[in-house]
Amino acid sequence: MPGSGRDNLAGMADDTRRAVTLRRTSLGRYEVSNARGGTMTIGTGEGADFTPVELLLAALGGCTGADVDHITSKRAEPSSFVVEVTGSKIRDETGGNRLADLAVELSVTFPEGPAGDAAREMLPRAARMSHDRLCTVSRTVELGTPVDTRTTPPAA
Repeated sequence: MPGSGRDNLAGMADDTRRAVTLRRTSLGRYEVSNARGGTMTIGTGEGADFTPVELLLAALGGCTGADVDHITSKRAEPSSFVVEVTGSKIRDETGGNRLADLAVELSVTFPEGPAGDAAREMLPRAARMSHDRLCTVSRTVELGTPVDTRTTPPAA
């Protein structure tokens, strides 16, 4: 499960550090890479690329969805599995931008029968488990983890 520590970087089973690197490709557009060789582009909303806010929403849904999927799929393979994540971008009382009213909505159906019944019964509990302790992303957002933003001198 994503929040359980099984998402360690390749070859670094005991390492708790997670990292991505962004490289500017043009004004407002960046290529993101991870240690496993994955890449994607992000942008500022001028084109089809996901924006950083959309990626945060996707991370919330992906983390919760993967947790719930792993738990419920042990009982039955879902017939459909959709996660919708919403939030409102606001300017808060300090004049800064942030998201409010974040919500993760799982719409999951399972086939008829005992296995499907077991998965349906487990679904609310799996969602609570993800929210309360498994999903690293939602827990980080909810707990308000500080972000240290700094610059480094150019390499000589």
